[in-house]
Amino acid sequence: MKINLKKFKKVKSTNDIAIKLIKRNISEPTLVLSEKQTKGRGTMGKKWISQKGNLFISIFFKINQMKINFRQFSILNALVLKKTISKSILKKIKIKWPNDLLYENRKFSGILQEVINYNQQNYLIIGLGINTNIDPQNKSFPSTSLKNIVKKKIDNKKILKNIKKGYEKFLNEVKTNSFSELKKKYR
Repeated sequence: MKINLKKFKKVKSTNDIAIKLIKRNISEPTLVLSEKQTKGRGTMGKKWISQKGNLFISIFFKINQMKINFRQFSILNALVLKKTISKSILKKIKIKWPNDLLYENRKFSGILQEVINYNQQNYLIIGLGINTNIDPQNKSFPSTSLKNIVKKKIDNKKILKNIKKGYEKFLNEVKTNSFSELKKKYR
């Protein structure tokens, strides 16, 4: 399944842009990318520190006809992102369930998942914040960046391409596989 790409220089939140696009009747799977976010959101109303040089992405698609529920998607999204990034950095990544990726107990990525209903269709929006080149200082948890992990500058275009390709493959597999089958594939 092909995912469209929409690029922005600066947004409040990529998830907010995804919602606006859905409300403009864009219903095909879409990836929203921004170089900068001014009001990135995390789970439970937390703020995601969005520094230019990192990746800020939201992916949305319809979920009405899918066999997988919202809670199962939160598990699968963490597994898909972990597998995709592991290919690039070849290091041991851990998941802090349900929505953070860690390396040596330091957070480098967060996932915010939301569902909205528009025109009798449910859409899943997956917001991904990935500290690729800059590790923001946060008092509530230790953070790092992929650059610190691999000791070299990260090519955001390459990571973006891998995520887009990984989600295109994943969305095709969602059509024909159960939750448990997908969980096995992405472990």
